[in-house]
Amino acid sequence: MKRFYKDVTAVPVDGGFSVALDGRKIKTVGGRPQVVPSQALASAMAQEWADQPAEIDPTRFILRDMADYAIDVVANERAETVAGLLPYAETDTLCYRADPDEALYHRQREVWEPVLTAAEARREVRFERVSGIMHRPQPAATLDHLRAELERADDFTLAALRNLASLAASLVIALEALVPGMDAEKLWDAASLEEEWQAHLWGRDEEAEERRAKRRTAFLTSLRFAEMARQG
Repeated sequence: MKRFYKDVTAVPVDGGFSVALDGRKIKTVGGRPQVVPSQALASAMAQEWADQPAEIDPTRFILRDMADYAIDVVANERAETVAGLLPYAETDTLCYRADPDEALYHRQREVWEPVLTAAEARREVRFERVSGIMHRPQPAATLDHLRAELERADDFTLAALRNLASLAASLVIALEALVPGMDAEKLWDAASLEEEWQAHLWGRDEEAEERRAKRRTAFLTSLRFAEMARQG
């Protein structure tokens, strides 16, 4: 699709802020008014439109897509959204480690254990650590606590968590990333530890490196989305 607009603005509307193209306010994919909770988020979404080239690239609308998901899906399917996030805790990558006699295991303990231990202390829960790939259920009390935490989150935070947990293969990393003052880059390094380990062993592939860079950008952008939405 060719770019069909000139002016992009973020404007106040009932209930929040919206993006307007040549004065016309945008709707979501589902046809609802695209109203977000903060001017900061609306301005960043407007910048996505302003940065589009002559031929619109839909893959560059990361913020817009999360906003649409929050409005069209999460707002109407909160229980389903929460249920869809919990499996990332049941098989959280931070809990599944190599065998203790492998070098990777020691690297995982060094990087992952501080993150997981901090998350446990913050929530007063316990996670099962597993060596190997055999599934081991997480404690019911831990999953119940995480479910309650997710249920308290607003629609825009849940939309961001969907991206964060998927990219990190970890609900723990996703939730910890939202804690004020957390080092997002360090958390992403933890999420991508195994990929980096394989690249170190077998060499770096240009296409794989490009994919990892895109996933890192998507992770950091998803976190930025949640932070800006909270400014409302």
